[in-house]
Amino acid sequence: MREAIFNFLRKHQNEFVSGQQISEQLGVSRTAVWKHIRALKQKGYVIESYTKKGYCLREAPELLSPEGLEKGLSSSEFGRHIVYRERVDSTNNVAKQMADDGAPEGTVVIAEEQTGGRGRLSRSFHSPFAKGLWFSVILRPAIPPMEVSKMTLLAAVALARSLRAHGLSDCGIKWPNDILLHGRKLVGILTELNGSAEKVNYIIMGIGVNTGVTASDLPEELQDIVTSFAMEGVSVQRQELLQTILLELEKLYQTVCQEGFAPILVQWRALSCMLGQKVAVSSIGRTFTGTAADIDDDGNLIVETEGGLEKVMAGDVHVRPV
Repeated sequence: MREAIFNFLRKHQNEFVSGQQISEQLGVSRTAVWKHIRALKQKGYVIESYTKKGYCLREAPELLSPEGLEKGLSSSEFGRHIVYRERVDSTNNVAKQMADDGAPEGTVVIAEEQTGGRGRLSRSFHSPFAKGLWFSVILRPAIPPMEVSKMTLLAAVALARSLRAHGLSDCGIKWPNDILLHGRKLVGILTELNGSAEKVNYIIMGIGVNTGVTASDLPEELQDIVTSFAMEGVSVQRQELLQTILLELEKLYQTVCQEGFAPILVQWRALSCMLGQKVAVSSIGRTFTGTAADIDDDGNLIVETEGGLEKVMAGDVHVRPV
């Protein structure tokens, strides 16, 4: 019913229509009309309302279109099968179910909103309606399970290249799975594996990119650590950005399939915003500080401390302010 009310308003965009008109045309109570319009406003639809004039749609969020996405794609496989949802708990959850059911490699699940988006260590990932790219890609690579963690580095390189191409030329990669701009998080990546010790069945690569998010969209605890295209004053079309990301992901994925991860690690180093920086590391059972020196051939972070070189395979790494 909410979609029907929106379509009615869109048909009469920039005109006032009364609640009674909508009620009679759609066969729904005026109270229900009011509730649905209130919900649309909360999602970013600009709808004026006056007691004697009714409702007038002035502006609607830019929504993604699977048909439009496919028409503008340059990639050959990634994004050729798109599953679009307005609202899900997590695109990774939907993609897992589809992968279990045999969905082909390169399938993309994308949503306007996630109610249970998550990052590493089961942390939540804020994903408001039509304010970002919230999507997952199904991959079925012929690589050993021990190399799966490097797929996150691949994704980070693809994201950094894509964002720089769309106007955020100063963004950089923070190990292991974030893209930062001016010290604030712009992108999160969550790579999940289904397989055994011997074989990868499939990988779900979950990606969240903040495009239209503003400070008022964020919980108070995130306002000083998150940024977006909008907060940086850079305009971007979500559909075009997603097309660029899928092409970059596919190109780098093909590189891995043909040459291995060595070329990806070279690009990761060039795009990093943390190598050479002072960092604080919270790893399993201990915390220490040092300088982020490099990543090794396995994608582990190498930190130079007063006591020597430390290899970080997992944990939280924070770039320390100068």
